[in-house]
Amino acid sequence: MRDLSLHIMDLVQNSITAGASLVETTLCLDADGMLTLTIKDDGCGMDSEMVQKVISPFSTTRSTRKVGLGIPMTLASARATGGQLTLNSSPGKGTEICATFLTDNIDCLPLGDIAETFALLTAANPDTPDFVLTMSSPDQAHEFDTRVIREALGGVKLNEPEVMEWILTSLREQAGAVFGGKLQ
Repeated sequence: MRDLSLHIMDLVQNSITAGASLVETTLCLDADGMLTLTIKDDGCGMDSEMVQKVISPFSTTRSTRKVGLGIPMTLASARATGGQLTLNSSPGKGTEICATFLTDNIDCLPLGDIAETFALLTAANPDTPDFVLTMSSPDQAHEFDTRVIREALGGVKLNEPEVMEWILTSLREQAGAVFGGKLQ
């Protein structure tokens, strides 16, 4: 994958496939340049045997193909920078993936268009699940939460063109304020 937002898209899609009603994504850049990505869902979860299997590229929970590359590729991208990935899951309780990336490493992928990634996820899933994106750096922190937007809109669909335009613009402003080009 050419940027971290594509990894995030793939991992969040796994949460959607697992039946999550809430997917929480956190991107935290610390003062030393360590980027921590956490994706937590309340989907069906996995037992310990499946957790071990999904780290391998030759295992997937999907019935349409025999390989799954999202988690192994994210792990490889994290390790290439000197970072790591942990995966915790429990059947019926959901899954949490946490990956760290040393952003000053030459092998660290750029963040990519995180605003477009979450706007697309929202447009493609206007009813469920809800998405929370928390972005923070030493400079600022912002949170995007579809539950708050749904409440404010009072029944207007999140994938209405005007709403989508506002969501994309808002997310771009928030990402720019938090990361200010540091992860390009």
